[in-house]
Amino acid sequence: MKHIEVIKDNNEILAIIIRNEYSAEGLKFFTPDDFSQQLAYMHHKKGKKIRPHSHKPLKREIHFTQEVLFIKRGRLKVDLYRNSHTYHSTHILNDGDAILLAGGGHGFEVLEDIEMIEVKQGPYAGDMDKTHFEGKYDSG
Repeated sequence: MKHIEVIKDNNEILAIIIRNEYSAEGLKFFTPDDFSQQLAYMHHKKGKKIRPHSHKPLKREIHFTQEVLFIKRGRLKVDLYRNSHTYHSTHILNDGDAILLAGGGHGFEVLEDIEMIEVKQGPYAGDMDKTHFEGKYDSG
């Protein structure tokens, strides 16, 4: 799909990037139903109505934090890592891009002053939520 990048390590999705240029009519989900963080794109015409609704209490079990970054302005280099903490690939995000960090590990380098929004599951567990490891730090 043009302007959508699904980055995998074997069959595991490490990340999904939605480029700012992506556009399609209607509703499109990019994540499998079993992901704890769901990512979709919506494009509706003026006058479209979505029925009022609420979400029922439903107990869910989450084993790993998945997060979404929305780049408002700037450029961000994202290094992706396998579950073994070995380097996988590098991706550059620009104004309007979004990324779901779904598996493995990740590191960042700010290439231009940046404003971004992060969305992830809560509650936040502080230091218990992360494992730091040595990574790729060059600016290439």
